[in-house]
Amino acid sequence: MRKIISFMHISLDGFVAGPNGEMNWIKVDEELFDYVGKRISESDTALYGRVTYEMMENYWPTAGDKPNASKHDIEHSNWYKKAHKIVLSKTMKDADLPNTTIISDNLSDSINKIREQEGTEICLFGSPTATHSLIQLNLIDGYWLFVNPIILGEGIPLFTNIKDKTKLKLLTTRQFTSGVTELNYIVDRQ
Repeated sequence: MRKIISFMHISLDGFVAGPNGEMNWIKVDEELFDYVGKRISESDTALYGRVTYEMMENYWPTAGDKPNASKHDIEHSNWYKKAHKIVLSKTMKDADLPNTTIISDNLSDSINKIREQEGTEICLFGSPTATHSLIQLNLIDGYWLFVNPIILGEGIPLFTNIKDKTKLKLLTTRQFTSGVTELNYIVDRQ
């Protein structure tokens, strides 16, 4: 069965965005782009909530075509165009989008059907609301967290309304020159 891995930037105090969704505190640079790009290139499926999907869809399909496109923009744009997109949304029900699956109900059953299909891991990018829904259904198999050296004090937490303990096993860590630290966990289901 395909695994769902949550890729998320997080503040030291556990927030994925500021109180109004601000993400201007997230540190990204070429070193981080190269590292993440290599890992993402091994995957063929992206999972988003509607808001994150719309943000991605407004940028990535043409980002690599711009005259001033960075190496990262070109690489990620090419990956994005090929990747199958899964979008969790109650409002996009009738959307007919190429290479995109919209899930608007029966979340657990729909996700598990996709997990049984051929393919690599499913990368859940950002999307705090979608992440919260999948956490509640115990559908996330791993967390690839990028801890930013900042304390926000308030905002949108990564973990909220947790009902059951979830044991994690640390796979890797890495510190980047920007001060961001990667923590790569899998869910220990034993």
